[in-house]
Amino acid sequence: MPKLRLKRFAANPAADPAPIALPFEKDGLAMARRAISAWPGYAPTPLRRLSDLAAELGLEAIIYKDESTRFGLGSFKPLGGAYAVSRLLAREITAATGETAPDLFSPRHAAIAKGLTVTAATDGNHGRSVAWGARMFGCRCVIFVCASVSEGRKDAIAAYGAEIREADGSYDDAVRLAAKTAQDEGWHVIPDTSDGEIIDAPRDVTQGYMLMADEALSHWPLAEPPSHVFLQAGVGGMAAASCARLWQAMGADKPVIVIVEPDQCACWYESLTAQKPVAVTGEIDSVMAGLACGEVSMVAWQVLHKGADFMLTLSDEAAPVMMRYLAGKGGDDRPVVAGESGIAGLAGAVAAAQDPAARAALGLGPNSRILVFGSEGATDPVTYQHIVGKTPQEVLD
Repeated sequence: MPKLRLKRFAANPAADPAPIALPFEKDGLAMARRAISAWPGYAPTPLRRLSDLAAELGLEAIIYKDESTRFGLGSFKPLGGAYAVSRLLAREITAATGETAPDLFSPRHAAIAKGLTVTAATDGNHGRSVAWGARMFGCRCVIFVCASVSEGRKDAIAAYGAEIREADGSYDDAVRLAAKTAQDEGWHVIPDTSDGEIIDAPRDVTQGYMLMADEALSHWPLAEPPSHVFLQAGVGGMAAASCARLWQAMGADKPVIVIVEPDQCACWYESLTAQKPVAVTGEIDSVMAGLACGEVSMVAWQVLHKGADFMLTLSDEAAPVMMRYLAGKGGDDRPVVAGESGIAGLAGAVAAAQDPAARAALGLGPNSRILVFGSEGATDPVTYQHIVGKTPQEVLD
């Protein structure tokens, strides 16, 4: 069993199980489910049991939702970025034609789609999702990347026809540059984060992400619901979406929600501790590249401010350890290919279960049923092979 250590652990002082008014449309999840389930290649991603790991940690179960197969893109992100592109196009078609439920794939609307340019900043997977959605619906796409984004991830985005532009500085700097360029050029920005001014697209992204947690609940394999959920957070969109869906479904009986971050870019840890959004600056790069964010999304803040129960941080060494463990040990049914950012929730669960103080505070024990989201597979195969020592295909074979 891998031995992992927490860097920091704390309770959210504002945590409150009482349901709140969520910052989403009333039928947002239903709209996302209806649209995304109609896309070619849609299928719910599998829930994999990690029975050996659970037994070694003295837990009833660990269930890992494996997003490595989602639409062939290797991560959960198409549920957000591509869905937000579809919502933008629908609004534009309605404004131009008066159609209230337009067929986005109809040749009648090709000229409208072609006239739209969508843009986003990314550390990899979000940009790939937006580019994939833009190609599917016939829009132009420009993606901004920060210096830490690998060549493999840039190439994967460009493969969907997007123009790649490099921004100096961090992911957060790329977010600001994408927003400014969109404003100057008359483009449409599709961010997965919100500063409180750009609302529609980040809300659409988060509502699309809710489908992942909805699938997990719909196909939950145990008699009792999850007792704990460990959610990796960058800007917080996926964590907020998952927390929101669990809150909707279970109310005050929702699972214990734990936010997991790399220690050097723990904007949620700092913000929830301070009870206000706090920007983390300095050297925030992480091997968990998708989580290397210094500022929380304000859409996510509205959910996690009270919905997150605990926060923990990890060192960068935790991700490779867990990636190699899953590649070798796998789940009950097959080996598991997990990317650097996608493994963080599971790594946090393992570290917490091995830490006596955190274990006691979280109430982890033989009746604990943990849900984690493996939010990406080998989205950069070169980096994956460097860390694990095998290609993704060699692991699965």
